Amino acid sequence: MDTTPHHLFVVEDDPAMRDMLSAYLERQGLSVTAMASAEEMMRRIHRRRPDLIVLDVMLPGESGIDACRRLRAEGDRVPIILLTARTEEVDRVLGLEMGADDYLGKPFSARELLARIRAVLRRSGTLPGVPLAGEREVRIGAHTFVPATRSLHAVDGELRVLSTVEYSILAELVANPQVPISRERLLSVSHTRGEELLARTADVAVMRLRKIVEPDPAMPRYIQTVRGHGYMFVPHLQRLAAA
Repeated sequence: MDTTPHHLFVVEDDPAMRDMLSAYLERQGLSVTAMASAEEMMRRIHRRRPDLIVLDVMLPGESGIDACRRLRAEGDRVPIILLTARTEEVDRVLGLEMGADDYLGKPFSARELLARIRAVLRRSGTLPGVPLAGEREVRIGAHTFVPATRSLHAVDGELRVLSTVEYSILAELVANPQVPISRERLLSVSHTRGEELLARTADVAVMRLRKIVEPDPAMPRYIQTVRGHGYMFVPHLQRLAAA
């Protein structure tokens, strides 16, 4: 059994906060590399790969959201928890749209952060309630969903590795074709946190998936909306009647 501790990056420009979080997380058995800027994180990420990044949004120079966007644009799906003093919903939704796995507003307790870290690390491994790596591949339009690699393969050869939330939601949908799946169920299988943003978080993940697989994301063929309930995977080109 592998007993190597999980390795975290803690990216926080406030020295007192950075030192406090690093010391606490190390006392909980985690390995921590602390740094003060997104630029330093980007320089170091390929030298020692973290299992998860705790990333402050309000950093000098490149912001945490911009760094998250850059990593995702490069195809890097390392789990990211964003930290910010801003509490407006638009800021939280923006972080999720950029591909963050979770979002924690300041002030917060170190115990709450630890709980979020453990939850994200759990769901970045084997996810309960969704198909395992041995499940069959599924064709979705011009893409093939490959559970074994948590990815979507386009017919032109392009490969898109999915985030944990994207993977778990898509896996739940394709495992139940033609069956409406509620937002609550999708959120349950993806372990998404944050009561105020639960429904919106599911919508954001579906929006990202549609941008990949749908010929026209505004008129989805394969991941259809079931108004007032959630979403449904439709393998063929039939559409729900407009409500």
